[in-house]
Amino acid sequence: MSALRNYLNKIKPNFEPEGKLHAFRSIFDGFETFLYVPNTTAKTGVNIHDAIDSKRIMSMVVIALMPAMLFGMYNIGYQNYLAAGTLASASFFEVFFFGFLAVLPKILVSYIVGLGIEFAWAQWKGEEIQEGYLVSGILIPLIVPIGCPLWMLALACAFSVIFCKEIFGGTGMNLFNPAIAARMFLFFAYPSKMTGDTIWVAQDSIFGLGNTLPDTFTAATPLGQLAQGINPNASICDMICGFIPGSIGETSVIAIAIGAVILLWMGIASWRTMLSVFVGGAAMGLLFESTGATTMPWWHHFILGGFAFGAVFMATDPVTSCRTECGKYFYGFIIGAMAVIIRVKNAGYPEGMMLAIFFGNMIAPLIDHFVVERNISKRLKRGGTK
Repeated sequence: MSALRNYLNKIKPNFEPEGKLHAFRSIFDGFETFLYVPNTTAKTGVNIHDAIDSKRIMSMVVIALMPAMLFGMYNIGYQNYLAAGTLASASFFEVFFFGFLAVLPKILVSYIVGLGIEFAWAQWKGEEIQEGYLVSGILIPLIVPIGCPLWMLALACAFSVIFCKEIFGGTGMNLFNPAIAARMFLFFAYPSKMTGDTIWVAQDSIFGLGNTLPDTFTAATPLGQLAQGINPNASICDMICGFIPGSIGETSVIAIAIGAVILLWMGIASWRTMLSVFVGGAAMGLLFESTGATTMPWWHHFILGGFAFGAVFMATDPVTSCRTECGKYFYGFIIGAMAVIIRVKNAGYPEGMMLAIFFGNMIAPLIDHFVVERNISKRLKRGGTK
């Protein structure tokens, strides 16, 4: 690592204001601060210095997403071989590598388009490259169906970065989670591809792996089957483990739980928000179950679709969620309850979690406002001021 540090120090003068490559200073600074924590400190004002900066936090979130991503890759191959009836004769490597080759282009497109826009925007404004897309770049591919065309994914990434992040001022200033915005863009612009009731299992074999299936072959998701009044053909074990059709990173509750432990252990995600989402979903699920509005057990919502993934990785986004500790309880509860309402009452969109988080982002500032005003009012009353 010292050799790399020495090399960066050697070429750094070329990117300074008087250097011959000063036009690319933002790009160099972005790579340097990603590899090493900056050793510069503020000269004025009161500041708290910490070795963990936003880039390191984003990196920890990416690490927490790894179990869900890796299992999603395996599940894609698993569903392909299962649909073709050749799963028993396929090796673990063949199943996983098929999914890996199917997911890799989506991750590359997401990062190339998103980071390309980030770099160009930073160069245009002469600012530092912001690190927020490190997480969004991997979240977006994980919350879309494997059959989502690459050009659609590229459009969604561009829309989320430009219209839901940069025009608000960049990382830390956006109102909506960029990954959620990308999902919403795809849902409203191309609803036939993002209904949430069916998912493409496979189109063709990849480099000789997998099985060639018809281009129109789709598999109904368990939520889609429930919306049609059909009991899912998957077992509870398969639902928890993730061996069901669904978006790439949303199927395995176990993999998502591992990510949740990492986020909570590192102190990155809020347990208040995470817990409240499940409490809200359970409360609304019990209400619908007791009134006969649905035959689906309330706890099934937690192991189907993107509920667990959204609660752990999306609702806890520190930028677009509530900032007040009390507000986080209301914010999470509303998201969980709204997700179940959409699932039960809107047969045309049986998923609901991403739409619930989108609306949750919208009202998060309002929740914080009421919490702050309530605290101010209580303090004034304790001080004897009306």
